[in-house]
Amino acid sequence: MLWLYNFGIFLYNLVVKSIAPYNSKAKLFNQGRKHIFSILQEKITKGQKHVWFHFASLGEFEQGRPVLEKIRILYPHKKIIITFFSPSGYEVRKNYALADGIFYLPLDTASNARRFIEIVNPEIAIFTKYEFWHYYFKILKEKNIPLFLVSGIFRPNQL
Repeated sequence: MLWLYNFGIFLYNLVVKSIAPYNSKAKLFNQGRKHIFSILQEKITKGQKHVWFHFASLGEFEQGRPVLEKIRILYPHKKIIITFFSPSGYEVRKNYALADGIFYLPLDTASNARRFIEIVNPEIAIFTKYEFWHYYFKILKEKNIPLFLVSGIFRPNQL
């Protein structure tokens, strides 16, 4: 089934790139990821540990925001990195004052996940709602980095 997941990520990327000239959200999605690893390396101090929050979009940000703000209060010395999947979250919160860095999350491929986690160097990762990314979670597990889910709801009839 992993081949189907990989194909879905590939196809999603292809579709977004092909509609970007005609769709402003798709254009932002592509532009935000265009040089993401160079941007990360430029803005993140090598070897620095981070608390990594990932939000799909603005709604998930608002759900996880109280946790982020409490961590900032309890551990003011910790560096907080935020990633977004969607431009609607990133564009509204790209200047959020309580974060030390705000970025787009690179698409979930094995190489992207490994590279991202190596650069960001999270000591913990906190995802909100229903963001499940196979390779990011796999690398976090391999590196024994704790992963938390905020506002996740699991029902017995859910896949």
